[in-house]
Amino acid sequence: MKKVGNAAGAATLAVGTMLAASNGAAAQCGSASWYALTSKTASGERMNPAALTAAHRTLPFGTTLKVTNERNGKTVVVRVNDRGPFVKGRVIDLSKAAAQQLDFIRSGHTKICMAKHLS
Repeated sequence: MKKVGNAAGAATLAVGTMLAASNGAAAQCGSASWYALTSKTASGERMNPAALTAAHRTLPFGTTLKVTNERNGKTVVVRVNDRGPFVKGRVIDLSKAAAQQLDFIRSGHTKICMAKHLS
């Protein structure tokens, strides 16, 4: 569960809850992990651990997302090119490079919020 809002208007949200973002796009918060395979992704391209990419269960390939690490406020923009995650409770898998920018390589997972990135 995640608390959002100020003390007077706080609400509790379940993992993976969709929120209204300020740019009109829906935001999703939950748990993220990273992976660094070199096999082909579901989109047909080869996984590149050095690229800023992600796996999401339903978003179209090519969707760009702004992902924020809720624990430290760091952000990264990634492109969806794979399907996953396949671990219950996780909302996104990020490439190793994206996880490095969000500073959660060592822990392996973190709490994030993400929204579609409008170029």
